[in-house]
Amino acid sequence: MLQRRRFLQSLAAAAVVPTLPAAIRAAESRFGALHPDPRRILDLPAGFSYRVVSSAGQRMDDGLRVPDAHDDMAAFASKDGRIILVCNHELAIDELAVSAYGPDVASIPEFVWPKLYDAGKRTTPSAGGTTTTIYNPASGKTERQFLSLAGTEINCSGGATPWGSWLSCEESFSNPGSFLGRHREQPHGYVFEVPAEASGLIEPQPIKAMGKFMHEAAAVHAASGIVYLTEDRNNSLFYRYIPNQRGQLLAGGRLQALAIVGESSFTTDNWSRLPDLRVGESLPTRWLDLDQVDRDSDDLREDGANLGAATFARGEGLCAAGDDFAFSCTIGGRARLGQVFAYTPSAHEGTAQENDRPGALTLLAEATENSLLRNADNITLAPWGDLLVCEDTGAHCGIVGIGPDGTQYAVADNAYSNSELTGACFSPAGDILFVNIQYPGMTLAITGPWPAV
Repeated sequence: MLQRRRFLQSLAAAAVVPTLPAAIRAAESRFGALHPDPRRILDLPAGFSYRVVSSAGQRMDDGLRVPDAHDDMAAFASKDGRIILVCNHELAIDELAVSAYGPDVASIPEFVWPKLYDAGKRTTPSAGGTTTTIYNPASGKTERQFLSLAGTEINCSGGATPWGSWLSCEESFSNPGSFLGRHREQPHGYVFEVPAEASGLIEPQPIKAMGKFMHEAAAVHAASGIVYLTEDRNNSLFYRYIPNQRGQLLAGGRLQALAIVGESSFTTDNWSRLPDLRVGESLPTRWLDLDQVDRDSDDLREDGANLGAATFARGEGLCAAGDDFAFSCTIGGRARLGQVFAYTPSAHEGTAQENDRPGALTLLAEATENSLLRNADNITLAPWGDLLVCEDTGAHCGIVGIGPDGTQYAVADNAYSNSELTGACFSPAGDILFVNIQYPGMTLAITGPWPAV
């Protein structure tokens, strides 16, 4: 299992990632050819099937409706054998009509108002947040569903914690005030923690020490409690948050940005690098302290780059991959079709001793016109040791597997709409792959002959 070895040990042996023709979507894959779905939702290999877990607009158990724009999510084990899914909904301030409490202000129940992070002066409340779904894997049925975080904006990606919570990240940056007739009472651009065991709407508390910027994803280093963070900007940074107390993120900590040892400035995008950063190439890293991380101006990444931090082309999905952390850059690479990197922490991660044994940054994959993978976004580790990557191409999005030897293969394909696939994650038992179709907003539970672990 990948949890007991490094993904990079095998990948580093592959000098380059083999490129495969795009026709593989309908031809060969690790699981065989993908077959057209008669329901026109998702194409899968033979022997695989899906159930619909959640659909936008359905009435939930709290009387609200399932919001639109399903994005990243995580699956947690419940004490009674059920699976708890906590799912982001990437909704902006002007999308109240497709929120859980729309279609207008008059429709918002009174119990919701005190739990909104940003009520928008009771005229334009923020529409984003999370839903929590209780799924019974034995019956294949959704047993309970409710809104768990409300009044946030553009909750895109996030990450699960080892202590049983979901970090929901706002891919937003805004300050209080009026905008095009809409009223914000709170600043946005934060991370919010949602306990998996929440039974209803939580009290929303932004973790301001984790920075105010266009957050994307988060992943936790289990040994230290350090949280790694990506940012969805063309010139984004790769961050880490060292909490003062492990598992107590609201208790404060230090925010830092990754840099390359010996480099005062470094870009990973390969857009104009000569020579290119090569697949399999590893670079020693260092970390830079960032000041005033909760600010009114959206320039934290520029300050970091001026200090010498490395920049990435739209950092997006992020997950733990054994001892490493894999993350995607959606428009990285000379063809601007995406990259996948891995950060390998130091044996002394987050301490003064890490300078003696620094961590490393490695380019795992770079998409080209001839590769299967395009515009990598959400990413997850499969139980059998491969990375599964959701694509965000703007059309014909799928899930692509990347093996430790660098090979790529098709897992699923949305041939029926321009919606991206999001939120891929496995059940705690590793036998169900959950994935979202962002629009019109749907969660699927995929089962089938997954490889033996």
